[in-house]
Amino acid sequence: MHLPLEPLPGHTSRGRLERVLRRGEFAVTTELNPPDSADPEDVYNRAKIFDGWVDAINAVDASGANCHMSSVGICALLTRMGYAPIMQIACRDRNRIAIQGDVLGGAAMGVANMLCLTGDGVQAGDQPGAKPVFDLDCMSLLETCRIMRDNGKFLSGRKLTTPPQLFLGAAINPFAPPIDFRPHRLGKKIAAGAQFVQSQYCFDVPMFRTYMQKVRDLGFTEKCFILCGVGPLASAKTAKWIRSNVPGIHIPDAIIKRLEGAQDQKKEGKQLCIDIINEVKEISGVSGVHVMAYRQEEYVAEIVDESGVLKGRQPWKREIRRDDQMVADRLDRILHDDITETQVDMVKTAH
Repeated sequence: MHLPLEPLPGHTSRGRLERVLRRGEFAVTTELNPPDSADPEDVYNRAKIFDGWVDAINAVDASGANCHMSSVGICALLTRMGYAPIMQIACRDRNRIAIQGDVLGGAAMGVANMLCLTGDGVQAGDQPGAKPVFDLDCMSLLETCRIMRDNGKFLSGRKLTTPPQLFLGAAINPFAPPIDFRPHRLGKKIAAGAQFVQSQYCFDVPMFRTYMQKVRDLGFTEKCFILCGVGPLASAKTAKWIRSNVPGIHIPDAIIKRLEGAQDQKKEGKQLCIDIINEVKEISGVSGVHVMAYRQEEYVAEIVDESGVLKGRQPWKREIRRDDQMVADRLDRILHDDITETQVDMVKTAH
């Protein structure tokens, strides 16, 4: 439904996110908090609040080494309804055989975007006794996907019948030491195949501005689209806990003081996110924002709207089709009514 789009010259995928970025429009992506459930409605209820506000939705792959509905499963559900998912692939849990199979499976379902991650260690999650795999890392995973797409081959050299058409992404963290190395690490990911990157949460805009200056000096903004990670903080207490317990997230003291001084800390956390977006969108080389609102997903639309980053543009929105209710009524009749039809009767009814 609505995807894949017709192929365009210079595009490696047939998805909407690549189109938006290559047109020079400011892209907005977000994350779907995966449910601990086998009910597809739990996914759709979480996705529909993003309708008309984001260009793509990350399907998270067991982040923090905690088990939830799989990224592949979420992508299967989202593509069925016409959403544009970004399928995250973490190297922690699967070897190269399983990963290459997931890449093909995802592409066959209509997934156009893949985000290649090494993944957190199992000790970070609630099942530390699990056996980690790490057959690949983010660099070799990017190379694997690029080889499959561009060379039409598995890592073994065996040919693919139909290569996947993919827009490849990776994660960056401009705020983790060694700071001077971070721009060069981005260069390694670009060389491995990254076409877009999403950053860790940005709460220190001056530090991110310095990072972007070095990235521009190295010429990387001409080779890769950079999306800055942003998100609302629920309270000063939450910010302190994240700073102390979540590796790689840098939250300056000034941010915590601002939250502590607010009468409504949750509202101030949302405004803080909007203010950061308005600052980073003016930084040369920033192509979009990745809004991560864990357990505050209902704020994403407000944040995007009030920041004005879309400039009147409306990303794809699921529209109810006229035949949706007809199909639902027909299924309800088949499943619940006592009327028994023969196959001949059903054919006659259809005509």
